[in-house]
Amino acid sequence: MSTSNITSTHPVVFLLMGIPGLEHLHIWISIPFCSAYTLAVLGNCTLLFIIQADAVLHEPMYLFLAMLAVIDLVLSSTTLPKMLAIFWFRDQEINFYACLVQMFFLHCFSIMESAVLLAMAFDRYVAICKPLHYTTILTRSLITKIGMVAMTWAVALMTPLPFLLRRFHYCRGPVIAHCYCEHMAVVRLACGDTGFNNIYGIALAVFIMVLDLFFVILSYIFILQAVLQLASQEARYKAFGTCVSHIGAILAFYTPVVISSVMHRVARRAAPHVHILFANFYLLFPPMINPIIYGVKTKQIRERVLRLFLRKDM
Repeated sequence: MSTSNITSTHPVVFLLMGIPGLEHLHIWISIPFCSAYTLAVLGNCTLLFIIQADAVLHEPMYLFLAMLAVIDLVLSSTTLPKMLAIFWFRDQEINFYACLVQMFFLHCFSIMESAVLLAMAFDRYVAICKPLHYTTILTRSLITKIGMVAMTWAVALMTPLPFLLRRFHYCRGPVIAHCYCEHMAVVRLACGDTGFNNIYGIALAVFIMVLDLFFVILSYIFILQAVLQLASQEARYKAFGTCVSHIGAILAFYTPVVISSVMHRVARRAAPHVHILFANFYLLFPPMINPIIYGVKTKQIRERVLRLFLRKDM
């Protein structure tokens, strides 16, 4: 399909460059990318299978973990297959509307992941600070409502963006200097006044990250206070040990975001591929590492994973 085919408002297709400046290394870069995606799919599918199959794990903490696993699967599958097609087959074309759909799912599920991590912080707060009321507060009905609110919140915030992008004329060509259809990368190709899109995109990212992270930190301040009031050191260690996996998941999700944001402001003159590699790390790392964190640090998950694979070996 010719990339010069232009409708009255937008290109028929965009061209995704991959990682500009590192095109000659695409094949080699694809090896860790493919490995990370494979681990993410296998790890999260294993988590979902174990949680679904074992009624003992149908508790709030594990139901939130199942939500996180689904989100990670969608988040990585939204971008990685197309990314690998670019690296392996130089299949750079993406339909304009497919690009908008990819962008919608990418940003929507990122917002949902942040919301679920916040819900998991609330789960740990109730478990440690109000243990006697844990089952009465975090009922199956409330967990379902939290999941629905997270999804509705993300969809409501992201729905305007595809419609805003659809109304632009794209006079700066169809080439997106990225591996996937990231909102600001698409906006840079548009003509006319893109000020609202710029402000909306930045405000949304800052608002979501700051607000969710603020409440996560607040939850852990209360948790820390409750843990320090426990009588014995063993009880304190055991109580805080139940939070280690969640803290690992929070660090895996927010650390790349913070680093990428700092890089954009501190190292503006850095080569484009540096920023793109950090952006890809943000997409790849949490879905890959979350099942490993919970598999290693959560006794119930670890025992069932070992039992599953040992049974297969027998």
